[in-house]
Amino acid sequence: MLSVEDIEVAYGPVPALHGVRLAVEAGETVCLLGPNGAGKTTTVKSIIGLLKPRAGRIWFNKLDITGLTPDRTVGLGLSLAPEGRLLFPMMSVDENLELGASAARARGRVRETKARVYEVFPRLAARRGQAAGTLSGGEQQMVAIGRAMMARPDLLILDEPSLGLSPIMVQELFRVLKTLNEDGMSILLVEQNVVQALRICHRAYVLESGRVVMEGSSEELRRSDTIRRSYLGI
Repeated sequence: MLSVEDIEVAYGPVPALHGVRLAVEAGETVCLLGPNGAGKTTTVKSIIGLLKPRAGRIWFNKLDITGLTPDRTVGLGLSLAPEGRLLFPMMSVDENLELGASAARARGRVRETKARVYEVFPRLAARRGQAAGTLSGGEQQMVAIGRAMMARPDLLILDEPSLGLSPIMVQELFRVLKTLNEDGMSILLVEQNVVQALRICHRAYVLESGRVVMEGSSEELRRSDTIRRSYLGI
């Protein structure tokens, strides 16, 4: 479904990614792991079209999407729930969700998709008329994910969805992501919560200093001494 081939990205003269390669097959949950500053967000911004690689190619459903703008990549079936949520705080939950359905592929099925979002996140249904800025952090993250779902993507990209959430909300979030994947949604998950991420993903890539330094199945990475020592603290 998604193939990132040797992309290089720089911020002005400062290189950020050095030949990053990764792939997501249809029906998979794939995790991109690594410390702060490793290049995880830069990678997903390059995929969605917020940054243009200076080298390498990005393929999605057999189409070369390298350098396409976000409105075009979303129209092709990619959707990003960004780090920090980036909601419109004065707008209602319902209004924030509807903003996610701007792509042509989504506009004709807003009611159906919204019903699915409220099914997945039932606490949002009770707050649909409430201003997004008055919600808890966990509820705001639900809105951000729901808004990305409204685009009816083939691949849902989530950038640090558990950041700043309570342990109970983190458990709930990962339960929902597992359910979405079991229902057929392909997911690329950027996470620092390695323990939770490796419980739900099929495969994972570890990024450090803009390079992929490790990849494998979730089971292989859980058994890795490097992962256990560097990320799990054991």
